[in-house]
Amino acid sequence: QVQLVESGGGLVQPGGSLRLSCAASGGIFSTYAMGWFRQAPGKEREFVAAITWSGAATYYADSVKGRFTISRDNPKTTVYLQMNTMKPDDTAVYSCAAARTYYTTLQQILPRFDSWGQGTQVTVSS
Repeated sequence: QVQLVESGGGLVQPGGSLRLSCAASGGIFSTYAMGWFRQAPGKEREFVAAITWSGAATYYADSVKGRFTISRDNPKTTVYLQMNTMKPDDTAVYSCAAARTYYTTLQQILPRFDSWGQGTQVTVSS
């Protein structure tokens, strides 16, 4: 099973930017679809973004579409989440996840995420 370690969280002002990284090890990275999820205090974990094993397709929650960008570097076995124009509502613990699948639709990928990182705190506040 793949191991995932996130980094890049921190405190950012509203309107600012932050880039999260998730380094994977212990698996064949190019066989995994990857995703980012977040959980705010008192709320359930929610989907943020996903990218297929090849990087050919990306998917976003409506709340981050146009502001966040997911990408991957297969040789570096790393997935990224670039977050721009950040809002206080983006405050949460962000976790990356892996799904060992060649499926390419979000409906097929979402239920297959079964490896999770420990999460990194992102706080948007002035």
